[in-house]
Amino acid sequence: MKKILEKLSHGEVLDREEARRVMTDIGTGVHDELQVAAFLAAYLMRPVTPQELAGFREALLALAVPVDLDGLHTLDVCGTGGDGKNTFNISTLTAFVCAGAGAYVVKHGNAAATSSAGSSDVMQHLGYRFSADSGKLRRELEETGLCYLHAPLFHPALKSVAPVRKALGVRTFFNILGPMVNPARPQSQLVGVFSREVQDLYGGVYAGTGTDYAIVHSLDGYDEISLTAPARLLRPAGEEVVTPRELFLQQHSPDTLAGGRDVRENAHLFVKVLRGKGTQAQTETVLANSTVALQCYFPQLSFEEAMEKARSSLLGGKAYKAFEKLIDMQP
Repeated sequence: MKKILEKLSHGEVLDREEARRVMTDIGTGVHDELQVAAFLAAYLMRPVTPQELAGFREALLALAVPVDLDGLHTLDVCGTGGDGKNTFNISTLTAFVCAGAGAYVVKHGNAAATSSAGSSDVMQHLGYRFSADSGKLRRELEETGLCYLHAPLFHPALKSVAPVRKALGVRTFFNILGPMVNPARPQSQLVGVFSREVQDLYGGVYAGTGTDYAIVHSLDGYDEISLTAPARLLRPAGEEVVTPRELFLQQHSPDTLAGGRDVRENAHLFVKVLRGKGTQAQTETVLANSTVALQCYFPQLSFEEAMEKARSSLLGGKAYKAFEKLIDMQP
């Protein structure tokens, strides 16, 4: 670690292999808390680079509890959080819409960071039982189109860093690693990020992964396509900025995306939207994100075709049926 810290203190950046090695050592407890704190503090002085983030990502994936879903083409729908908007659970709803539309969704998520209820909070409240058992997860995926990976069960390496992050009390690059380290290594992914800078950083990492991805950010700060402002999309084919009108949807005000005050309210809202009984703003926001996610999974689909699949899933009851079956399968 001493050599790494010296390099960082001189303003140098780590190459991908150096980043991978140091994160592996951190994750396996080679370095003490003081050394880890010094390492994280170095990145409070400057942004992490794409090559460094790629190395950190590789290390955490290698240290993660493996998930054996071999032979299945999978999709993840996940956001960084951190936008401070306290919306309803858009990405989790999007995941079920995609499952109802025929995708195999391996949803990676966690408890709330900046909202009143994260995806894990809502899923657990509604009866889902977290597990790292690949057999259980594969059965759920094959029978319902979706399984859920509660991040702490799959990333024991992050436990060693948790006390340091808590003591520092500020955002570090660990806050943006979550969506990148789904242990199932999905071939397709919709990722929402809270800033344009993080979006560019993600683009630099994902461009070399072979993933069919879309990295989305609404220009007013949401880590999803919010329909409250134009959204910037990064995909393998390039970058574009789209307005709600260009997506054939209405523009909505931020207050229409508000989540509940606690887990119970968010879970009630989640089920209401999933049953096709949400407001126009709630429904259209979920459809917009689902459409782009489905294009990642089914790249041959036009936007209009993907939107039709999303509408059929959400408003035709397929997404809710997938959810009901998944909950019925829980022990």
